[in-house]
Amino acid sequence: MDATKGYGLRNVSSHCSISEMDDEDLSRLLDKPRLNIERQRSFDERSFSELSIGLLRGGLDNYESTYSPGGRSGFDTPASSTRNSFEPHPMVAEAWEALRRSLVHFRGHPVGTIAAYDHASEEVLNYDQVFVRDFVPSALAFLMNGEPDIVKNFLLKTLQLQGWEKRIDRFKLGEGAMPASFKVLHDPVRKSDTIIADFGESAIGRVAPVDSGFWWIILLRAYTKSTGDLSLAETEECQKGMRLILALCLSEGFDTFPTLLCADGCSMIDRRMGIYGYPIEIQALFFMALRCALSLLKHDAEGKEFHERIVKRLHALSYHMRSYFWLDFQQLNDIYRYKTEEYSHTAVNKFNVIPDSIPVWVFDFMPTRGGYFIGNVSPARMDFRWFALGNCVAILSSLATPEQSMAIMDLIESRWEELVGEMPIKICYPAIESHEWRIVTGCDPKNTGWSYHNGGTWPVLLWLLTAACIKTGRPQIARRAIDLAETRLLKDSWPEYYDGKLGRYIGKQARKYQTWSIAGYLVAKMMLEDPSHLGMISLEEDKQMKPVIKRSSSWTC
Repeated sequence: MDATKGYGLRNVSSHCSISEMDDEDLSRLLDKPRLNIERQRSFDERSFSELSIGLLRGGLDNYESTYSPGGRSGFDTPASSTRNSFEPHPMVAEAWEALRRSLVHFRGHPVGTIAAYDHASEEVLNYDQVFVRDFVPSALAFLMNGEPDIVKNFLLKTLQLQGWEKRIDRFKLGEGAMPASFKVLHDPVRKSDTIIADFGESAIGRVAPVDSGFWWIILLRAYTKSTGDLSLAETEECQKGMRLILALCLSEGFDTFPTLLCADGCSMIDRRMGIYGYPIEIQALFFMALRCALSLLKHDAEGKEFHERIVKRLHALSYHMRSYFWLDFQQLNDIYRYKTEEYSHTAVNKFNVIPDSIPVWVFDFMPTRGGYFIGNVSPARMDFRWFALGNCVAILSSLATPEQSMAIMDLIESRWEELVGEMPIKICYPAIESHEWRIVTGCDPKNTGWSYHNGGTWPVLLWLLTAACIKTGRPQIARRAIDLAETRLLKDSWPEYYDGKLGRYIGKQARKYQTWSIAGYLVAKMMLEDPSHLGMISLEEDKQMKPVIKRSSSWTC
């Protein structure tokens, strides 16, 4: 089959090995040369049903030690044809062609992908730039397709940008801050390329991205896991870059919580949406980045100091999140019966949440089986909204215990119409409307009810949902979601987001040919075809960080 040549896919071998290397081994091997990992029994040789059963029987740890060499295109491999009796969906070839059109080159080398390739749109704004968070699914697609050089170039280029002096008006940002995005300017006369980076000084709302540094560390580990190449992570430049990011987010101050205090607009939800404080997305990414850094930092003098700080923070953060952010039927009933104005260490209602502040919708939304990490917890306030990215990352990073991970998947299945509907998947649920919308969003016309960040549907989240499904041994949920996406995405020209309670309508201001919608679909397809790819983006549970938490009825019934 010559389709790979026609669509620019690399002709790569279908071998896929399993390494015995876990994260502790990884950090010990940082001073050794590139690994040559022998082929062992691959996931290709196991049936998908056998894989799922293995996961349910405690196989959650298997993916953490998986070496995923990116030797699979997901389009034309012998293993694919033997395991599946159907031809690849025609969308796959179209998606690869669209993804390659979005590539950005700097001095002849690809360094990332632009946010959208929508020439029909009159306003370009910053959609012609390379965003750190947007590039992650593109990077994973290239890694899975055996093209790591693009990812390596991106990691090094953004690392250079981190070293720039960052000023907004007359205020200097922290040294470790990573850019939200960058743009490559080509001068055809001088035949030169220059880069302009945005650290928040040009962003709508002038908010610096908290998540960029976390995604950078997570992607560095994904690159290392995919290639088996430790030489990039062990360079002094990468080690320093990680330390700068960590120094910025591990700094001590007046906060009494181990969570990270953040402003509205600092994450994927990059406009005012009432997530100020301790949003679940940032806490889950923070947790995952800390665990990735723990595996990548050298055990030299500087690295050892950060190792100790990371371990302490991880213990406190995991306990805090699993205890206070977790909501299921029993926990909701407990909060409903809270007493207020409690004082001292014996207080049950530690944050003085007024039970009357619980929104009416959550009582009907909460199934008997199932649960999720709520959006935010801060003094006198709990944001009960569901946020997809935070919950999926909580599963992948093992911030969620195995029981909590299964409960999240139970919730998704139980509330499929609300969270998925006709297109996967809601960025948050439910939307805020009417008077509350005016107050919380500042009358943001883009974030009206069930649109954009306010309850809109984002196809890019398909890859995160698929990864979470595979890790929890529930691939049938991912298959159902992918089947839904394949009915519309290509026909609708890969929109940025969809509107409406069921996600039926292309977003009113959505860009077409949105790159991360394209890449998210490809990553989901490739992971479902070859689950060993999950190893580059999943972390096994650390048994030492598991706190003793009273299990509610939703975990045991």
